[in-house]
Amino acid sequence: MKPVIVVHGGAWAIPDKIAEDSIRGVKNAVLEGFKMLENGGSALDAVEHAVRSMEDNPVFDAGHGAVLNANGEVELDAVIMDGKTLAAGAVSSIRNISNPVTFARSVMEKTDHVMLTDRGANQYADSQGIPKVATEELITEDERKEWEHYQKYTDSVKTLFNSQLVHDTVGAVALDCNGNVACATSTGGIRNKMVGRVGDTPIIGKSPEQATDEALQYMAERVIGAGGAIVISPDGNWAARFTTERMAWASIKEDTLSYGLNPKEMFNEKTFRIAS
Repeated sequence: MKPVIVVHGGAWAIPDKIAEDSIRGVKNAVLEGFKMLENGGSALDAVEHAVRSMEDNPVFDAGHGAVLNANGEVELDAVIMDGKTLAAGAVSSIRNISNPVTFARSVMEKTDHVMLTDRGANQYADSQGIPKVATEELITEDERKEWEHYQKYTDSVKTLFNSQLVHDTVGAVALDCNGNVACATSTGGIRNKMVGRVGDTPIIGKSPEQATDEALQYMAERVIGAGGAIVISPDGNWAARFTTERMAWASIKEDTLSYGLNPKEMFNEKTFRIAS
């Protein structure tokens, strides 16, 4: 089986000023994950490393680029799932941890539970020696300014969500050479959310590849919202779809790196290397 990996950096109205950085970020992430697959690593290893790359990149709403809640704090959610065993691990409302996806994998592999949240999750992190960072390390100057702006004008979370002017979840899905599939997502949530709010990111679920477009259409009709999805089928076919204005995404299959940002846009590179 030829390995395949697809990543996305969030489906939203990505501003022009960070469009190039978003593309560079997803290309770097997909390369990080593909290196694991090329070296015989599992799909689980690949999606963890790809998502970690985006968590370490302040352009994305995950880890070091997370948005702030109503109290001006960072609360992070993440999930990882192994298609081979259907095992999954998730964390929600965690603080001071820069790579929630690795924390979620620890929950999956080292506990009898699927999800840990808030105070209990942070206690478990302490018991496992998971590194913590200062809150300020996870907050960009731009995010602090944006948060202060929305505090001043008291825009509701619903207003922000419907405007598509908020960052979104990052994610990755991969197929390894043994035919196993894994996925992972990570997010800082939505700006100005209530303390303790948990969105859909860490919730375990699935949808078949052929239903991707239908699922996004249903989302538009049922909740008057837009979104994005990346999928890989067991035979290595993949798709990246979105109904927002933009979504930075990238994939690698065999010797081709594909990527895009705008609707119906796809660029292909036959030879690729990590962007500087």
